[in-house]
Amino acid sequence: MTSARDNSSSVVVGIATHNRARWLRKAINSALRQSQRPLRVAVIDDASSDETPSLRQEFASISWERWQSGQGYVRARNWMMLNANEDYYISLDDDAWFVEGDEVAVAVDYLEQHPTAAAVAFDVISPDRRIVASRGAVTSVAMFVGCGHVLRLSVVRELGGYTEFPGAYGAEEKDFCLRLIDAGYGIVKLDGVHVWHDKTSSARDLPKQHRSGVCNDLTLALRRVPVALVVPVIVLKLSKHLVFAIRGGLLRACLQGVCDFMLVAFDVWRARGPVRLSSLMQFYSLSRTPRKVTG
Repeated sequence: MTSARDNSSSVVVGIATHNRARWLRKAINSALRQSQRPLRVAVIDDASSDETPSLRQEFASISWERWQSGQGYVRARNWMMLNANEDYYISLDDDAWFVEGDEVAVAVDYLEQHPTAAAVAFDVISPDRRIVASRGAVTSVAMFVGCGHVLRLSVVRELGGYTEFPGAYGAEEKDFCLRLIDAGYGIVKLDGVHVWHDKTSSARDLPKQHRSGVCNDLTLALRRVPVALVVPVIVLKLSKHLVFAIRGGLLRACLQGVCDFMLVAFDVWRARGPVRLSSLMQFYSLSRTPRKVTG
């Protein structure tokens, strides 16, 4: 275990969970072993029906909230972030865990020294991506992934947290990162500062997730893309989703997602909040070619 390290910056590690008690225990323990202090671990049990509620007694020192009806991980993360008094929020999936004991401290140190950076993406490794990189390089990237990242909570409050989407899964992180870039903040990835994501199939419904992802991706384009580009971007996204779905045997789920999008399109259009063209171009540029950061 890495020795505790005091820092004036306070941190909350937030874990939203549903029916993954087996993996949740490991996620919580990895957070409690972090060297960063002060550090609080918060769990929202989103209406789990397995043995997850019994873990509350095992981890009496952490903050625990149970929701009796499922509200989804986006709402859970917003609740944890927008009700926190800490300086930084660390997002950890319930089937993910820190590899060493100092990942949080390293990320917080970087954010403390770089006030224009609002988010740090951990270097995620998983069963389908086992590349363990050496530490040191810092890369400017377009976005982070939910299973392991750090957010500056003052900026989260400024932007109002994640925007909710019609589907339960997908696009909220991309949307938030677009808004971060549009507000003038940076997102970096710390190579070699690892989080393991087990990518368990438990509580995952692939067709349902694909349907939701298609709907939300099209919703994101309608909501954030500058008006002159809305139609061509949506047409391009539709074609890519259809090709992917046909190849992956997910055509029915894809078409259901398109229908779901059409049902909400009018309301989304009325509430549009597009980003600047320069922000959109910066996002796509970094998506294609992340840039090494010096200094």
